[in-house]
Amino acid sequence: MIKRILLLSLVFTLFSCDELQQIANEAVLTNPTNAQIGNGLKQALEFGVERQVSELTKTGGFYQNEIVRILLPEELQKVETALRRVGLNSLADQGLIALNRTAEDAVKEATPIFVNAIRNMSIQDAQQILMGGDNSATQFLERQTTDELYKSFYPVVQNSFQKVGADEIWSNLISQYNSIPLTSNVNTDLSDYITKQAMQGVFIMIAEEEKEIRNNVNARTTDLLRRVFKLQDQG
Repeated sequence: MIKRILLLSLVFTLFSCDELQQIANEAVLTNPTNAQIGNGLKQALEFGVERQVSELTKTGGFYQNEIVRILLPEELQKVETALRRVGLNSLADQGLIALNRTAEDAVKEATPIFVNAIRNMSIQDAQQILMGGDNSATQFLERQTTDELYKSFYPVVQNSFQKVGADEIWSNLISQYNSIPLTSNVNTDLSDYITKQAMQGVFIMIAEEEKEIRNNVNARTTDLLRRVFKLQDQG
């Protein structure tokens, strides 16, 4: 009898300890400090930036992604249409692929710019972002980095036209178009257009990553992310 009482007491004690530990853990999870909120947001953003920038810089990162694929500006769409009409589909495809490859090359410059902006985020910024909309963090990055990204991307785009062969492809493409009867000649500088499209593509994909972390518990891959975003879930 005494042994049975001791055994039951031990089981009750262990069960109570487990319950107390669970309560303590839940208290920690639901009450992150301001510093933890800031660190959690920064961690989420850095993960998202590194993952999405890495994907976009792969060969085909833009062209094979329908969400961010760069199409021709309106003034050059007539070039593509005319070339395809006379059977030069392959040349038109090469032109589009070349434009997207220049964007892939330029986006490699993005990560350190984003990381610097993330690490300079204030606790107040982090709190507002956490309780904001699905793309609040992305909007913060856009406000903080747009000017610097443009200055960084533009010269890379210009150099990449030659590096990936886009300059030769487009010279040939436009030459072929200008030789088609009854067409008006075009000679468009695409560097500004591709720079802005590349920047837009980066922000779109970071917003997708942010939305996933906010709405999918399984996307919160660290304890810190789970602790911080649980507060958002309860808000």
